[in-house]
Amino acid sequence: MTALRRVGLATATVVLASSAAAQNAPRRAVAEAHPPRRDTRAYIAMLEGPARDAYQKPDEVIRALELKPGETVADIGSGSGYFTLRLARAVGEAGHVYGVDIDPDLTRHLNRRIRDSGLRNVQTVLSEPDDPLLPDRSIDRFLIVNTWHHIEGHARYLALLKKLLKPGGQIIMIDYQKRDLPVGPPMAMKIARGDLVREMVENGFRLASEHTFLPYQYFLVFTVAR
Repeated sequence: MTALRRVGLATATVVLASSAAAQNAPRRAVAEAHPPRRDTRAYIAMLEGPARDAYQKPDEVIRALELKPGETVADIGSGSGYFTLRLARAVGEAGHVYGVDIDPDLTRHLNRRIRDSGLRNVQTVLSEPDDPLLPDRSIDRFLIVNTWHHIEGHARYLALLKKLLKPGGQIIMIDYQKRDLPVGPPMAMKIARGDLVREMVENGFRLASEHTFLPYQYFLVFTVAR
C-alpha cells in the first residue's frame, strides 16, 4: 500500500541535530533498501495482480470481516482501491467507504475506478501523512492493510483514530509477519505481531479477535478498551 511518511521537525541545537541524525541512520538505510516507487502504472499492476490475490485472499478477508449493510468503513492506505471497492460492495448502497491515501496519482486512479464502477457509496480522501482527515465519530471500522509499518507517529495516529471511531468501532490491522517472506518490505520495516498488539494495548485498544488463514500476514481486529 502507499507509504505514509512524515518529515521530522528540525532540531533546535547542533547537539540535538547530531543525535537525531544518528538515530535516523537505520531509517535511512531502510529507505535505501526499499526505494520510493517511480512507475505508478507498474505499481498499480503489482497491487492488482493475481500474484497478490494468491496470498492476500481479498474475498476471504471481506467475508471474515462480516460487514453489515449501512456501515461506514475507512480504508487507510487505499492505494489503487484493491480493498476499497470490495468494501463498498460489501456495505451496500446504504453504507459508505472512504479510500484514504496521501498519493495524488493513486487517488486519481481510484477516482477513475469509482466512476467506471458506478458505485455511489465511495469517497476518496487525499489525506495528510499523520491525519486521515475524517469526521469525528464517523467510522465503524478502519481497515489498514500493509500500511501500518509505513506510518510514523503511531501513538498520535491511534489517538486520532480513536476519536474518529463510532462507539463499538474496530481497527483491523493486516500486515506482514516479521520473518523471511517471498513478499513484503525489508525485514527492518516489518512490525512483529506481538509488538503491534503491545502497541495497541498501550494506546487504549484491546485485541478482540484474530484470523489466521493468511499465509504471510497477521489479521488482527482491535476495539477500544473499556
